[in-house]
Amino acid sequence: MSLQGKNRYIITVLGRKITAKQIGQITKIVSEQHLNIDSIIRLTGRIPLDETERAAKSCIELSVRGTPTDRAEMQGRFLQLSTESGIDISLQKDDMYRRHRRLICFDMDSTLIETEVIDELAERAGVGEQVRAITESAMRGEIDFSESFVQRVALLKGLDVSVMEDIARNLPITEGVDRLMRVLKRVGFKTAILSGGFTYFGNYLKQRFGFDYVYANELEVEEDRLTGRHLGEIVDGKRKAELLRLLAQIENVSTSQCVAVGDGANDLPILGVAGLGIAFHAKPKVKENATQSISTIGLDGILYFLGLKDSYIEGDAVEYRF
Repeated sequence: MSLQGKNRYIITVLGRKITAKQIGQITKIVSEQHLNIDSIIRLTGRIPLDETERAAKSCIELSVRGTPTDRAEMQGRFLQLSTESGIDISLQKDDMYRRHRRLICFDMDSTLIETEVIDELAERAGVGEQVRAITESAMRGEIDFSESFVQRVALLKGLDVSVMEDIARNLPITEGVDRLMRVLKRVGFKTAILSGGFTYFGNYLKQRFGFDYVYANELEVEEDRLTGRHLGEIVDGKRKAELLRLLAQIENVSTSQCVAVGDGANDLPILGVAGLGIAFHAKPKVKENATQSISTIGLDGILYFLGLKDSYIEGDAVEYRF
């Protein structure tokens, strides 16, 4: 029977190392769902003997055709295999939107940077333990983000603003950010930071890596000290989703052409709105509710979800493989 006109899917497998056994387990699941495998290709190059420039990573892509017998069961089995084997498995429909992503929006804290800035500020203010407890509860979705935000900012009252510059200069940048941003700009993506954190640090990252937009929360300052209050509307989960839709309109693209990346419960709305929502090293609740996730490698793993090969990424000219 001809497969012309059948649905097409892309299965992307990420990890520090991918074994033949793991590939066999994936192809078995695909076969049991009565899907035909058109191709299996490697998106990453061979791992050098001396991998000093960046941590080792491996990625393969399967192009499959047909209609899964039970897509929910298939994704559930992929999730189980991911958990057991320490790999990430993404299933995307291979349609026109996947081939034309144009806008990517990032959470900042614990996504672009490996810390929560409000926790760093709290340490300097001597209220680190109190603020950390509220932050963790909010990220797990146990309390409302906006309520937790007001509580935490209030505890920062009296902190000298000079500490913000020192914190910004020493932010622990997530693995892969520099490579990811360099490539995204070369292939023409617009990039945005949509953060429940603070504009000061978002703007620092914008200047350093060339983000096009930053939307975050503004801390009120009087006489060079934080007042314990914020200015304007809180950027919570609902506001992030509104901002993504707004930026899509500004850039004249569909939300289906947008990518969203985040780690916390307040990122779930934006992950749901974007055509491709990726939970990055996310809290359990977020990973369970997101359709795509990366937990094994750095942020530049997103490039493989977009279908880019290392042979193009590392060359003089970067272009989509499609």
